[in-house]
Amino acid sequence: MWNPVQRYRALDSDSQRLFWSAVILLPAVRVSLRLRGYNRTFASLQKRLDATAVKPPRPAHDVQRTIRMVRAALRYLPAKSTCLEESLVLWYLLQKQEISAQLRIGVRKTEGKFEAHAWVEHEGVALHQPDEMHRHYSAFDKEFSSTPAKKP
Repeated sequence: MWNPVQRYRALDSDSQRLFWSAVILLPAVRVSLRLRGYNRTFASLQKRLDATAVKPPRPAHDVQRTIRMVRAALRYLPAKSTCLEESLVLWYLLQKQEISAQLRIGVRKTEGKFEAHAWVEHEGVALHQPDEMHRHYSAFDKEFSSTPAKKP
């Protein structure tokens, strides 16, 4: 079995860039969500997307590579990320590659407890969802991929 360094070296340069982007973004998004909240965190990610130069669209197979690199980053980070943190990072990295993706949030109530879950969809298919976990949540009609409305 390959050790992590060998696996990393075997990656192409785009995959290595995605891996390091995820390694940096996951803790940054975690801190931003805790200090600034969802609206400001999302707006800052959106602003970074708007500031990037227009690139030609990437092939759809890049979706799976992006998911793999986010998962790899999650394995090597010491703290466990929430589904919202993971989904924001995956959504951002896909958007950065000009791959259409929608951030979705759903809720459910089980045993008297309110629970929420976030995931990313590409062409109507939920990404990075073990056992189609998202199906156990009622998704909001609104997708959360547009800039949040500013408070008056």
